[in-house]
Amino acid sequence: MNPGAEEWKPNAGAATWTPSQGFSVGTPTPAPAPASAPPAEDDAAASDIDENDPLWKTVLKIADGDKGRAEKMLSDPDSLTKYPEVEAILDAAPMETDDWEKNENTGADLANEVKDMKIDEKPAPTPAPAPTPPPAKDDYYEDDDEDDGEDDDPSKWTEGDPREHLNMVFIGHVDAGKSTLSGNILYLTDNVDKRTIERYEKEAKDRNRESWFLAFIMDTNEEERAKGKTVEVGKAHFETELKRYTIMDAPGHKNYVPNMIMGASQADIGVLVVSARKGEFEAGFDRGGQTREHAMLAKTLGVSYLIVVVNKMDDPTVQWSKDRYDECVVTIRPYLKRCGFVIKREVKFLPISGLQGANVKDEVSESECPWWKKCWQNGDNNTTSPTLLSLLDTLEIEDRDPNGPLRIPVLERYSDRGTIAMGKVESGIVRPGMKVILMPTGNEYKVDGVWANEEPVTVARPGENVLIKLNGAGLEDCRKGFVICSDPPCRAVDKFICKIAVTDMPDNTRILTAGFQAVFHAHCCEEECTIVKIYETKNNKGHVVKGARFASEGMQCVCQIKLDRSAPVETFDSMPFLGRFTLRTEGKSIAIGKITKLPANSD
Repeated sequence: MNPGAEEWKPNAGAATWTPSQGFSVGTPTPAPAPASAPPAEDDAAASDIDENDPLWKTVLKIADGDKGRAEKMLSDPDSLTKYPEVEAILDAAPMETDDWEKNENTGADLANEVKDMKIDEKPAPTPAPAPTPPPAKDDYYEDDDEDDGEDDDPSKWTEGDPREHLNMVFIGHVDAGKSTLSGNILYLTDNVDKRTIERYEKEAKDRNRESWFLAFIMDTNEEERAKGKTVEVGKAHFETELKRYTIMDAPGHKNYVPNMIMGASQADIGVLVVSARKGEFEAGFDRGGQTREHAMLAKTLGVSYLIVVVNKMDDPTVQWSKDRYDECVVTIRPYLKRCGFVIKREVKFLPISGLQGANVKDEVSESECPWWKKCWQNGDNNTTSPTLLSLLDTLEIEDRDPNGPLRIPVLERYSDRGTIAMGKVESGIVRPGMKVILMPTGNEYKVDGVWANEEPVTVARPGENVLIKLNGAGLEDCRKGFVICSDPPCRAVDKFICKIAVTDMPDNTRILTAGFQAVFHAHCCEEECTIVKIYETKNNKGHVVKGARFASEGMQCVCQIKLDRSAPVETFDSMPFLGRFTLRTEGKSIAIGKITKLPANSD
């Protein structure tokens, strides 16, 4: 018994039950019948295979009538070549090719026919994710509730320093003295205080490397200081009364050439540092030394001037010897000419001591070097300035077009209250508030802010190293090698025709043929690539072979290159800084080239 139960009361409205009356249970509503399944499609229709195709019939016969096995065999065409009956069918069938792969050889130079070639293929997938929706029109300054800081206030943006800005990269063989020279320039221009130098001197002495203290200004991490080798491209700024400069100290070791390429791709001026010390100059310039490769890459990456500084002239084995200086100049001059430099206009030679600072800011004393004053006053070796800094102030950079379309190759990006892209303005101008297109993805963003040398500015002109805040972009939307453009943007392609000069080849592959794979370096972009076809070659004697099967070291050739992913490029004639490239493989730069033809624009 449940003491908490309520008292039972009869229901006056209930019907009376009689013994003959049975219980009635409601019948459940049946579930609706499932919809009839659609009729099965015919296997042949579903697989999109033509049953009358001779190749299908042959493969089906080889598979003993098993259609599944036959389809699997067709998905791997290379495995079918071992069957003679399949080979016979493939040989009999006409081969379809793209328009630009047709070799209509009428005796004319193929290099002049590339403008008639076309591509009808779909572009390769771009490396970026799906497009991000553009920001709302009215959300320019108002939507940064938490991101509003002092630097984001438009009223505080300035025009920037009116003096011309130049990017300068120090290149050359390992241990040539690049970091020491870079550090001494900063010290001599009062960008490093005396107390810091004393601290570096003590640290270098503790490491038993007394002469490295100036290099510590540029080599900041522990690995670089312990080994005495630059790994990353160091950056610093200095200025003179006439111009502003950004120093880029590139690594000299062959293992870090890709890092050097990234630095040199931004440079207007290359400073090739060679050591005058006995044995060191020869080691750097001989085959396998980085003096050769760095000089070639500097020309390929578009430096306007190359200053060859013969360093360590104060060494006991040299003692400011004019004979040793002339020997270095005479040895390296022909190679620079082969790299494409116009010696009389683009190359300057200068003897210096990076450690003592002689001929860096102040001219070397006549008691140490009695012959130098007469040399620069006569303009020997294209040099009419006594010191490196005075020579830099005389150089004029041409082909900077502020009225052209905006082009900023992205060197790096990071997140700081939004996505910040880092790069050099190659063409056009960039302002806060303008809309830009990021290639190769084609996404459109609004510029929320522009900084030059970490100072907010209202406009950045060609030659400036800038930071750009992109409204609405994520880190995955903006990557190294992308190009920030105005409308119309640059092209994003995965195939092009080019002219290349083969400068070196791997030890285990002495010829370049169709199917050769390498790494494509252009501006800040790096992609895997394949040589698809060689149209013609020319050797160093001028002999042209059309329809050549291969190219070897020392040859020039016109060829077609296929990239694994689309890259933002242009032809060399329209935009040289987006049309130059280098091919590298197995730690070697094997070819330099320029893009001559892009596929037809689908738009």
